[in-house]
Amino acid sequence: MEYKDYYKTMGVNRNATQDEVKRAYRKLARKYHPDVSKEPDAELKFKEVGEANEVLSDPEKRAAYDQLGSNWKAQQEFRPPPGWDTGFEFHGRPPGGDQHGFSDFFESLFGQARGAGGGSRAFQRQGEDNHARILIDLEDSFKGASRSITLKVPDVTPGGHVTTRNRTLKVRIPKGIRQGQQIRLGGQGSAGMGGGKAGDLFLEVSFKPHRYYRVEGADIYLDLPLAPWEAALGAKVKVPTPSGAIDLKIPANSKAGKKLRLKSRGIPAKSPGDLYVVLQIALPPADNEKTRDIYRKMQEELDFDPRANMVSA
Repeated sequence: MEYKDYYKTMGVNRNATQDEVKRAYRKLARKYHPDVSKEPDAELKFKEVGEANEVLSDPEKRAAYDQLGSNWKAQQEFRPPPGWDTGFEFHGRPPGGDQHGFSDFFESLFGQARGAGGGSRAFQRQGEDNHARILIDLEDSFKGASRSITLKVPDVTPGGHVTTRNRTLKVRIPKGIRQGQQIRLGGQGSAGMGGGKAGDLFLEVSFKPHRYYRVEGADIYLDLPLAPWEAALGAKVKVPTPSGAIDLKIPANSKAGKKLRLKSRGIPAKSPGDLYVVLQIALPPADNEKTRDIYRKMQEELDFDPRANMVSA
């Protein structure tokens, strides 16, 4: 997927004011409007300009887009960095979900509506609901926790430049929350108009990468390395879990990739998930003569061919 340089498309500098972006869009929209333009690629250019304006004219999308940087080369395959927009607070309807005909690049950044709710930007007495993504530790879901989080709130200076300010909130992480679920902070959204009450702030939860575990829904997976003799002969080994270490019995003749299910040791809930221990075989390194002699003896005495079931070419 190709990276889109929206500033280049609009013909403005990265530090352009919002008024400069608006003027550039009006000029290019007139130039490439399919109904009046004589340019051979007018329709394509008109769509590209419209997409660039959708991002750069919106301070929130622009601030998030700017953090991707400008060092992407044309020959690079672009993929949004994981959690690229984490910690950005968006007003009203979550970005995306209602644009049509925009590029894959735009869809990869803003095309997935985040969370329910939203509303139009028209006048309304009650304030709009805001949305943001946050990262939490997996362990917080097991125990529940109170955490301070800092959100980046896009703003426009009196001179028309887009900037961000930090907003710090105290958040209670409920026990058993899963990735993709939301935490609602009542009254922490946009201020109401005409004396109306403020909207709410919805925080979509994602888990930080963990050195041991990966999460799929309510289930948790752990890759467990075993010595060859532990897998072959069976053993009892100490295994970490998010709620504390346990002793796990390894069946004899276990193979790499075998899954051992620990029922209800996944994310806690009314119907808790499970913890799956995926067995991996770790070979001792042959980095000295004694170890190499042991491997040679195994080679001579064991009738073992790991490729016996493969079809010959």
